Amino acid sequence: MIPRYSRPDMVSIWSPESKFRIWFEIEAHACDALADLGVIPKEAAKTIWEKGGNATFDIDRIDEIERETKHDVIAFLTHLAEIVGPDARFVHQGMTSSDVLDTCFNVQLVKATDILLDDMDALLEALKRRAMEHKETVCIGRSHGIHAEPVTFGLKMAEAYAEFDRCKTRLEAAREEIATCAISGAVGTFANIDPSVEEHVAEAMGLKAEPVSTQVIPRDRHAMYFATLGVIASSIERVATEIRHLQRTEVLEAEEFFSKGQKGSSAMPHKRNPVLTENLTGLARLVRGYSIPAMENVALWHERDISHSSVERMIGPDATITLDFALARLTGVIDKLMVYPERMIGNMDRLGGLVHSQRILLALTQAGSSREDAYRLVQRNAMKVWDSYQVAGAASVDFLSELLSDEDVRGYLSEEQIRDRFDLGYHTKNVDVIFERVFGEA
Repeated sequence: MIPRYSRPDMVSIWSPESKFRIWFEIEAHACDALADLGVIPKEAAKTIWEKGGNATFDIDRIDEIERETKHDVIAFLTHLAEIVGPDARFVHQGMTSSDVLDTCFNVQLVKATDILLDDMDALLEALKRRAMEHKETVCIGRSHGIHAEPVTFGLKMAEAYAEFDRCKTRLEAAREEIATCAISGAVGTFANIDPSVEEHVAEAMGLKAEPVSTQVIPRDRHAMYFATLGVIASSIERVATEIRHLQRTEVLEAEEFFSKGQKGSSAMPHKRNPVLTENLTGLARLVRGYSIPAMENVALWHERDISHSSVERMIGPDATITLDFALARLTGVIDKLMVYPERMIGNMDRLGGLVHSQRILLALTQAGSSREDAYRLVQRNAMKVWDSYQVAGAASVDFLSELLSDEDVRGYLSEEQIRDRFDLGYHTKNVDVIFERVFGEA
């Protein structure tokens, strides 16, 4: 992933230095277990830790060896032997390359997930704070992009909080599923290495032993993991799209923070564009796209092939680095989001009170009208308001006035009954109930 969309802590997990350090630890822990079994000398295991544990692996040297051997694990083991000396002959006893590669990949994914979970916590904190801040900030709810009925901006933030809380639960489950280790040797039968070695390495690396590894860890685990990242990315995009819509000039109910000296356009100095949320929309497409090759990696030939390898070398770093960046960026957007309550009320009022149409419909049916007649009476008055809005961009006809002057409506409802149905507070009376469901507090 390019530096523009990368953060250093996540990048470091996927660096060659980090990878080779994990490879060494897997091999060294396996040597400890083999020494306990009497398969290799205990002094050899100790020497491997002493010399390899403090070593700085020469990336250029490993690359040089790999250009000749055409095999990355052999290149690393050859370089390790240069560091450790004769006792290096006891390294990799009964193991196969996939034992190292698959276990390392899962260690990296677990480490990456821990960062992502921290990212989620920061985002949830920001969403909760803004939800509480705007719990009673009334704005129009929209269905099909059209004014529907009032909601609050706090409810929008609470909805996002609940969604990302679910995402966090899914990510925790994905971490649990991916945290497995395979040290089972060729075709996964443990013919040349005792299963206790795998259990020892798994515990040392913070993993669980894979029940059946078939030489490779089954890729359904990885498919589930990257699919989970894709779902999280989709949730990021949903919130980003909401903000982009709210920032449109014709709406402008919320806006990304625009810092002093920031420029919105190289050609038009007046522009303040939603560049961060547009960026998040694009990054979400990438992360979501990585889930497809992960699913296609599930179907490997027999006990193993390496058609998955090239895919994972790319999607492992790219998906986690991109999602880390995206979560942090969304947190920043939410944290500094500029919210305009007066604009929200102004936009709602532009439709001349039509947001209360359902309450009038229900009142008519409760007063004795059939639903069909009630719908017809309300709609004929509502369309007058709509028509005036289409001409002027703000309703010049008032819905309440039209209803009060409609003899058929007045045949069912008094003026007081009609006016009572135009109370905004009616629409927000259960906000506390929803907040308690989401946040578990009043």
